[in-house]
Amino acid sequence: MLDQAPIAAIATASGRGGIGIVRISGAGLSALIVALCGKALQARHATYLRFLDADGSLIDQGLALYFPAPHSYTGEDVLELQGHGGPVVLRVLLRRVLQAGRNIGVRLAQPGEFTQRAFVNDKLDLAQAEAVADLIDASTEQAARSASRSLAGEFSQHVNALVERLISLRMLVEATLDFPEEEIEFLQAERAQQQLQRLRAPFPGAEFEQAYRCRARQFIEGDALRAGFGHQQAVVGGIGRRAAVVYRDIHG
Repeated sequence: MLDQAPIAAIATASGRGGIGIVRISGAGLSALIVALCGKALQARHATYLRFLDADGSLIDQGLALYFPAPHSYTGEDVLELQGHGGPVVLRVLLRRVLQAGRNIGVRLAQPGEFTQRAFVNDKLDLAQAEAVADLIDASTEQAARSASRSLAGEFSQHVNALVERLISLRMLVEATLDFPEEEIEFLQAERAQQQLQRLRAPFPGAEFEQAYRCRARQFIEGDALRAGFGHQQAVVGGIGRRAAVVYRDIHG
């Protein structure tokens, strides 16, 4: 079961920079906000203020942004403190966050945990969550642009359309196997062949070629085929562009 305790971490890359961000995500952040910022914050508005230590002394000053659930990156209440990007001041600010949030169980976030919570709370699907890492790790402009489109949901839209076509084709194949003697219009081989041709068509655009080969084929030949086409045995030779035996190990 996923730990629902509030999490906090430095959200900017390590090293020195002009701006550094500490992010907190979880439920019940109101008291923490007052302790750190000295007052409540207006939702989704940047407020310039001081970040305060336990004794009221100044740690840093910068922008504080509060995003109430569910309208945030993680789908939870999110607080972002944007101050100066020195590693020492960011560590002091993070330590203060953990101290002030002790009563609500604030802990350090694990690597990737903010995005994990976004996925668990249906703010991102799996392809979009993977695209976050792809975008961060991109070494070329083309790779960055492709990851950005996946993060925006473009790849998922194509995959979802592919899934719908697979389901429709599976229904035709199952009906043909279960009712081989029936002459019903929706069982015509011509219609099944047309759907198969649409499945074999690649995603539009050369930038989708690699993603289509790796991710779509993995889905088609893995998850979809493992679901089986009823209790019969069948040979599928078109979807993955190679022969594959689909079967269930349940007798009968």
